[in-house]
Amino acid sequence: MTTRLTLTHRPRRMRRTAALRAMAAETHLTPGDLVQPVFVIEGKGQKEPIASMPGQARLSVDLLVEQARHLHRLGVPGMALFPKVDDSLKDHTGTESQNDDGLVSRAVKSLKAAVPEMMVICDVALDPYTSTGQDGIVEDGEILNDETVAALIEQALCEARAGADMVAPSDMMDGRIGAIREALDDNGFEKCAIMSYAAKYASSFYGPFRDALDSAPRGGADKKTYQMDPRNRTEAIREVELDLDQGADMVMVKPALPYLDVVRLVRDISTVPVSAYHVSGEYAMLKAAGANGWLDEDKCMMEALISIKRAGADVIFTYATQEIAEKLG
Repeated sequence: MTTRLTLTHRPRRMRRTAALRAMAAETHLTPGDLVQPVFVIEGKGQKEPIASMPGQARLSVDLLVEQARHLHRLGVPGMALFPKVDDSLKDHTGTESQNDDGLVSRAVKSLKAAVPEMMVICDVALDPYTSTGQDGIVEDGEILNDETVAALIEQALCEARAGADMVAPSDMMDGRIGAIREALDDNGFEKCAIMSYAAKYASSFYGPFRDALDSAPRGGADKKTYQMDPRNRTEAIREVELDLDQGADMVMVKPALPYLDVVRLVRDISTVPVSAYHVSGEYAMLKAAGANGWLDEDKCMMEALISIKRAGADVIFTYATQEIAEKLG
């Protein structure tokens, strides 16, 4: 027996073929939406695979330049630099972060000389440089906010002098965006953009990243005293609005997947582009599940990134940038 329903609306019509689905698609992911976070180390020809982040490695500057050329050919617009600093260079106040001849400065100069079109984004935070692994200066078990901001200003100026296109304060100290903006402008770096990690949560998904940089906290303050509480949502509005008032050119939500509601909330209120960080733990979980045959890694990685874009992110920082850009063609 054949039943014919009289239906005016049949949404399945637009799902019938691949061409129709492509025509009806509301969200599109392109290489231009992605930024590749990279880990830089000293030496030449050095590549150190990161066990907790399959497919990722710490690279010396010369190999980083090769990767930048490849990413540029793929249409990826930017790279975010994170240095692995030798313990001998770490101290209580992160002094090495201000070294004009340091690893980050040399990496920025080499990248801009080799691939000037590639946007180079530099992290502004002290955790790779401090003996405590904290993003700021610790005294009596407490992160000193204003003293840390003073150090962050010098770090940002050092990165700007090297040629960074954008500095990205990820520390979550109060007032640092306005202070860095003022310092950059006063020193002739008004063209250097600021991307604020405006809503950065005290997340448990950062573990593999800390392995990559050997930057896990080693004492001192609890990061929960400066990074946001995962239970809070509307607090993100306050953080974003403060950073916008202080001159942020872009704002970030970090992590991404567990905080898609926050990405949407920030996109709805922000007057500047919104980025989201698909962090190391999110990436590593998909890689591990794929390696064990529990899911299709390629399809799930693509779906995860599309969901971040659909939630409202204009830009996605992800360790999967290169592999996804290669698949997107």
